[in-house]
Amino acid sequence: MYLPISFHLPIDKLAGCFANTSASYKFYWFLSLIQSIEHGQKRVSRRELYASMVANAWYSVNYFKLSLGKQDSLFEIVEKIRDTEGIDQKEEIEKIVSKLTSHEIQNATIRELEKLGKNVPYYFLSPWVGSGKTIKEFVSASQSFDNQCPYAIFDTYIEMDEDWFDYIFQHSGILKDFCRWNLSLYLQSKNPNTPAITEKLNFNPNDKRNQLTKQKSEFWNIALKQLSTINCIYTHTPLSIGTYALDHFIPHSFVSHDLIWNLVPADPSFNIKKSNKIPELNQYFDAFFDLQLKAYKIVVHSNTKNKFLEDYLTIFPNLDFHSFEEPNYATFRNVLSPLVAIARNNGFGGL
Repeated sequence: MYLPISFHLPIDKLAGCFANTSASYKFYWFLSLIQSIEHGQKRVSRRELYASMVANAWYSVNYFKLSLGKQDSLFEIVEKIRDTEGIDQKEEIEKIVSKLTSHEIQNATIRELEKLGKNVPYYFLSPWVGSGKTIKEFVSASQSFDNQCPYAIFDTYIEMDEDWFDYIFQHSGILKDFCRWNLSLYLQSKNPNTPAITEKLNFNPNDKRNQLTKQKSEFWNIALKQLSTINCIYTHTPLSIGTYALDHFIPHSFVSHDLIWNLVPADPSFNIKKSNKIPELNQYFDAFFDLQLKAYKIVVHSNTKNKFLEDYLTIFPNLDFHSFEEPNYATFRNVLSPLVAIARNNGFGGL
């Protein structure tokens, strides 16, 4: 992915900011910088930028449990701020920034935010200023805009260079995509077995996520019409059409998909309580598989062209619907077992 050309700015230095990156700070710093420029801010409070960094990393840390790398303390900073301030894991980014820039936050939170200012505002400028410099040298070089530095660093704020402000303002959408693309590559390297990193970076709790209406009406309701009632695999509560919720057996916050083989009817109140917890396979898999198999057999005999049957091909690529071939228990469990193990290693709690 290439950056927009400028005939009077060293764009190659901006592109070089993310070369050989061993921590996530630079990505979140640059995203925060772009966002402030989008709001027309040429002089930006450093605390506001640190708050924005935390907010931009919020869902990756709290909702998706992504590792930011062993050398990266941003994960720990975000967790400490979440616990100190009692902010919800899916709070809106704007509200997180507002909270962290208010006068109501705890002193412990201020100390955590200030940790982000020890290095990243300075080291981000290494392509312009050079590596191996002291903080004092970085500050001096930035304030004289040596080698066309993008901003000058002061005690409580940074001030944008006019040309860089115009360039970033004009190309903010492309620059955010460039930053997120590099961030996704970085996060994928730190979470090699975690699916859908790019989708996780684009997560927005304000978006009305798929309500699974079609999965209910075009798959599970077909099965329930024949079965009349089923029991919730978690609470054993009897369920029927109109009285159940669809649960992601492996949480959506980990798999980031709504494939039918990971969905199962559940007691609505328990589904809310379960949230993004991981079920114990030894306790729940047999009931899960039994219900999946019953529904599959009813739907495939009803209509071999049902579009949701194709979801099973992602784990059973040679499954033949026309011969009414059935998913295999061992294969199904072998697919879910590593997902459960990885999710737990990433910090998802168990039921």
